[in-house]
Amino acid sequence: MKTLKTTLALSILTALFSPLSAQADASGDNMHQLYQDNCASCHGSDHGGYLAPALNADTLKGRSPTALRTIVMAGSFDTLMPPFYGKLNDDQIRGVIKHLQNTPKLPNPAFTIDDMKASLKVYVADESILPSKPTFAIDNMDDVIGVAARGKYGRGEGSRAIFINSKTHQKIGEVPTGTAAHIIDYNPANPRWAYVKTDTAEIFKVDLYSMQAVRSIKTGWNGPGMGVSRDGKYIMAGSFVPHNAVILNADTLEPLKTFELEGIDPDGKQVSSDSGMILGTPFADIFAIALENTGQVWVVDLTESFPVTRITDVGRHLHDAFLTHGGQKLMIAAYDDGIVAAIDLKDRKIIKKLEAGCVPHVGGGSAVVVDGRTLGFGTNFGDCDKTVVSVWDLDKMEIVKQIPVDGGTESPAAHANAPYVAVDIISKDRRARTIQLIDKKTLEVVKTLDVGGHAYFPEYSADGKFLYVSAGYSGDEVVVYDANSLQRLTSISMESPAGIFSHGRVRYMTRGLSPDELAARDGGLQGAK
Repeated sequence: MKTLKTTLALSILTALFSPLSAQADASGDNMHQLYQDNCASCHGSDHGGYLAPALNADTLKGRSPTALRTIVMAGSFDTLMPPFYGKLNDDQIRGVIKHLQNTPKLPNPAFTIDDMKASLKVYVADESILPSKPTFAIDNMDDVIGVAARGKYGRGEGSRAIFINSKTHQKIGEVPTGTAAHIIDYNPANPRWAYVKTDTAEIFKVDLYSMQAVRSIKTGWNGPGMGVSRDGKYIMAGSFVPHNAVILNADTLEPLKTFELEGIDPDGKQVSSDSGMILGTPFADIFAIALENTGQVWVVDLTESFPVTRITDVGRHLHDAFLTHGGQKLMIAAYDDGIVAAIDLKDRKIIKKLEAGCVPHVGGGSAVVVDGRTLGFGTNFGDCDKTVVSVWDLDKMEIVKQIPVDGGTESPAAHANAPYVAVDIISKDRRARTIQLIDKKTLEVVKTLDVGGHAYFPEYSADGKFLYVSAGYSGDEVVVYDANSLQRLTSISMESPAGIFSHGRVRYMTRGLSPDELAARDGGLQGAK
């Protein structure tokens, strides 16, 4: 079964090189630095793979240098890797390919708390001079939608966090990130602050009122995991390279404590682990972090010493998760076991392991309240014999239905005020241009939209009136639909858009669950007892 690093490559494989590579000398002494500067953000600083496949002596063993050279020159169809013919000379291409075919996967490179402190940059020393309200027209900060624009080469001028007013569909700000932006999160306690994390594990603290970065810090070499605590005081960030996580002061970005991610996996082996999802929760002053390779979820209490409770034997190859029931229940996907595990964060134990199909993936999570019950939706990432969207009753923790869809799926989106759950289709043909819409009541696919480019990461506006979808690869735009009629309304151009993140997430907690619906449901459940 494909691992995350291989499967993700089908949808977000990015460039091996940037235009800056053309300035590099083709001698062997420069090849390692060329790789680190231009390839490692996607393929891993240790040559072990990250969003894109591992590039080392083992993985490229037996591969023809001529074939690899052709890929670099012509680009890779159905990925974000563009052709480099004319941007790099032949000696440079041959040199880096030879370097990769002779370089083993490297030992996990360190990135210590001292390294983090040394990387801290302050762009606005006195934040009291920042404007007291937005410098652009907007009714409510929840109307802000952020888009992680990766840039054509995964770095450079096109790599930005782009912010949009989801009522007018106009750009209201852009923050350069240098390398590909991956995740945008928001401060639940103060609407002015956003946090952007890149594939090179750099975090930017962004003032949304003035649309500028005020601080940044590098927390590792690779890794997208990031969460913000419910009181807005702390950020937790995790890495693929190296295998650690850190808690930061959300105001200053000062690193407070690091954690080595290691433990006993479900097969009884002591292993070091990538960081999977990290979530803060409105339920308590805690973080939950998935250790992908150990099959453990750690619950970190936000007290002085940041103690850890380890929940073990959750599943093999953990990755993404979402919250439900006021943030008390955590639903986490185990890729290699075909399950989604439900965890009670109050009792800190596994509730149940639910059937979830092949390579389950839940993205940022989608759940809706229909006829008094809470339904959760999970997608299946990659090549499966049976491509379905799984639906669970999250009150009873049981599977309701598996809905056939046109291919592997990555990121479900829902909203309390929208009639459909949207899922993006992963494939190597024209199906990748589409998203499918599932009726929340009938649990049937009722519409397929051809978005153009490679359609992925759907997200509803905070009021549920509009559906935003990235059209990457050859699309280079975010497309906006009416959430009810599904009429295409407009598009916003940008370079290789990927994840879309509504500011409303800090209020809804999980996409699809509104506070009003949750209160009505919980009141009904209390009355039935």
